[in-house]
Amino acid sequence: MKTKDWLAFIGLSLAWGTSFFWIKIALEEVGPFLLVAYRILFGLLALALVLLWTRPQWPRDRRSYIAMLILGLTNTAVPFVLFSWAELHVDSAVASIFNSSMPLFTMVIAHVALSDDRLTRQRVLGLLVGFVGVVVLALRDTGGDVRMNLLAQGALLLAVLFYAGSTVFARQTTKGIAPTVQAFVPLVMADLVIWSAAQAAEAPLGLPQLPMTWVALLWMGVVGSCMAYLFYYYLLHSVGPTRLAMVTYMFPVVGVTMGVLFLNERLDASLIIGALLVLLSLYIVNRPARA
Repeated sequence: MKTKDWLAFIGLSLAWGTSFFWIKIALEEVGPFLLVAYRILFGLLALALVLLWTRPQWPRDRRSYIAMLILGLTNTAVPFVLFSWAELHVDSAVASIFNSSMPLFTMVIAHVALSDDRLTRQRVLGLLVGFVGVVVLALRDTGGDVRMNLLAQGALLLAVLFYAGSTVFARQTTKGIAPTVQAFVPLVMADLVIWSAAQAAEAPLGLPQLPMTWVALLWMGVVGSCMAYLFYYYLLHSVGPTRLAMVTYMFPVVGVTMGVLFLNERLDASLIIGALLVLLSLYIVNRPARA
């Protein structure tokens, strides 16, 4: 990758890797729907400024807008809410590790949807190792409600599936569209849906009172949404979905470190073993095949 690609790669790693920590902070005061609604709103405001500055060319065909509106649901609204709700019941470190398994799901979906990205024995082995890692995490004793922990982990897996499917879908449908436009249009759709859902699920809605909640929401909006999606769509078309998916390698490093240092989350053998198995599976999948 070029220097510009590496800078975007590192930026995306930090932008999304730190989001798991800030989600946990914001959930101390607001519900998951309102959290996502504010996060996307601040992301939209920041993106609007970027659009005014860069003045990109907007697509003229209806198909591109339909695709981006779909991505607003599948790549933003649904997974954002699932991750936020799940972190009510699991550590931010666990959420970051689950998200790092996204390349495995991307690989399976790409095998079905794309003719140029097929499963091999090596990739199947990687899938099996990753599955064992997820099982180790799922069986980890967190000391809380076992049923809710399992439901939360199921929500995390479902969110990762949405991310994986959206990455393959975006590769097929958004070529040639400026990254700023690709980031902005889906967020508009997502925020309209999420504010309606927040009103239905968490009414009455109010303004957060704690300064740290505002810091968390602003960080997730400006950095974790605006900047992250600019990096995401740039890398998607610059280095491709396979290399882009490798950005999730860094999520456990950032997420676990922040969770343990600042949230006093428990670092135990199951967490370490599960994380290592997931990372090992990703290495196996992406290791160059022997001639």
